[in-house]
Amino acid sequence: VQLQASGGGLVQAGGSLRLSCAISGRSFSTYNLGWFRQAAGQEREFVAAIDWNSGGTFYADPVKGRFTISRDNAKNTVFLQLNSLKPEDTAVYYCAAGISRVRLITGRVDYWGQGTQVTVSS
Repeated sequence: VQLQASGGGLVQAGGSLRLSCAISGRSFSTYNLGWFRQAAGQEREFVAAIDWNSGGTFYADPVKGRFTISRDNAKNTVFLQLNSLKPEDTAVYYCAAGISRVRLITGRVDYWGQGTQVTVSS
């Protein structure tokens, strides 16, 4: 499975961004796809996950109600819509794939994409 993230940038607090993760490879539809982020000097943390087949979603508490994860089956792409952004959302965002939701959200990721920088100014 190969993951290619894009869509990061610089935005003011309260603004929005949409991240994309293009997915390719064998049997990726059997995976849960998700996003993590890593702020400078901090550990990488789970943000959101989606089951490719069912569309079921799961979010970390800090982003609930502000971020939305979705997928486009036809384009083999997972999206992360970031709304009401705060300076503390500044981080490098990574897309990831895990064979199960539990493995994914606990950081036992099977595949990582490269990161995309999101910077939120106050």
